[in-house]
Amino acid sequence: MELLANGIFWTAILANLLAQTLKLFVYYRLEGRFQWGRFLEAGGMPSSHSATVSALAVSVGLEEGFDSALFAVAAVFALVVMYDATGIRRAAGLHAQLLNQLVQEIRRLQELGPTPAPLKELLGHTYLEVFVGALLGLLVALGVHYLFPAA
Repeated sequence: MELLANGIFWTAILANLLAQTLKLFVYYRLEGRFQWGRFLEAGGMPSSHSATVSALAVSVGLEEGFDSALFAVAAVFALVVMYDATGIRRAAGLHAQLLNQLVQEIRRLQELGPTPAPLKELLGHTYLEVFVGALLGLLVALGVHYLFPAA
């Protein structure tokens, strides 16, 4: 299978896995305990979406040339993903946070009745989380490119 031999694909996957693993340690530092579920969650520091797409774009640029049409496609794709992470998904997370606060207020007023499950609040990223994710992706792509040059 050709995909299994695609270094660009695996570089992007490596950046994603590294970012998700780093989240475990960031939240351990902040909360004093490992939350293994964070490995599979979206949102948080660093942005695994940004790490993945920036590693993809940089890898394509290094392999195909930064003046290639393929790099342009990968770079625009990366910018759209990172914009979405700080825009729409972040706003959805803030809305979820507000709705959860409203549900708590209603529950206090009622004291009885159904208890709806809270909405997921950690959906998007701050600009810093996206920047750190993009920087991580860049470093992973450069490291893979120079440590494991294509034969």
